[in-house]
Amino acid sequence: MRILFTGGSGKAGQYSIRYLLEQGHTILNLDQVIFDHPNVMTRLADITDAGQVYDVMSSYAHYGELTPGTGVPKFDAVVHFAAVPRLLQTSDNECYRVNTLGTYNVIDAAVKMGVRKVIFASSETTYGVCFADGEVKPEYLPIDEDHPTVPDDSYAMSKVVNEATAKSFQKRTGFDIYGLRINNVIEPHEYKENFPAYLQDPDLRRRNIFSYIDARDLGQMVQKCLETDGLGYQIFNVSNDDHSVGLSSAEIMNRYYSDVPLRSDHMPESFYSNEKAKRLLGFMPEHSWRDYI
Repeated sequence: MRILFTGGSGKAGQYSIRYLLEQGHTILNLDQVIFDHPNVMTRLADITDAGQVYDVMSSYAHYGELTPGTGVPKFDAVVHFAAVPRLLQTSDNECYRVNTLGTYNVIDAAVKMGVRKVIFASSETTYGVCFADGEVKPEYLPIDEDHPTVPDDSYAMSKVVNEATAKSFQKRTGFDIYGLRINNVIEPHEYKENFPAYLQDPDLRRRNIFSYIDARDLGQMVQKCLETDGLGYQIFNVSNDDHSVGLSSAEIMNRYYSDVPLRSDHMPESFYSNEKAKRLLGFMPEHSWRDYI
């Protein structure tokens, strides 16, 4: 497929792009930072400027596309990861503005140019746990896509708004628009760097609901979304199969969630459920921190 990938220079984007390249896709990266890769061009653009987004959405992906002399090909899909990536990086209102306006512009340009597959990055923070003031516990476990999303920080608010925006565009067009509530992204080198501390002090992982997603498995998740058509508007949790700490599910439940209802007939291996992605997309995480520590 010919794919426009926004935010491909970021932590999550780089690994996803590399994975997609291995699957044979052609990628154009839209970002404000160059992604240094021999097979990927980066168009420097501001997603909050609709004109710039429209220009890139109708752009050549590389110089070789000039050769046929038949004009600019259309993109088959858009993967939208570009955003202010977290709380406390910009002012709260700037985070909200960039993330909501940018997502509107990207999806608007995509659907008006007939791109029938859009995948966008939402976040674990929508559940209101990660960036809460004080401790907020889930309403039930494991957290699935039906869990309430009522956060109180600007970053997570922007992601909830983006989901509503995407749902409205999908209703209008009938295109496939899938949102990924991505858990804490872990690069391969971070297992040895960070996980010993998590094993020693599980409290460090409470705000992430003790979960994580390997950056390479995130790439697989994007690929699964690209190859699965006809689901309309969907939201998927994206996580690995196990906890990011050395405690068992029962031990975590007893220590942290003794007053939280368990909506499962068995003790799950992760409290951030990826069951929907497995069932509808065939997503199967391949990496675990236990393979590296």
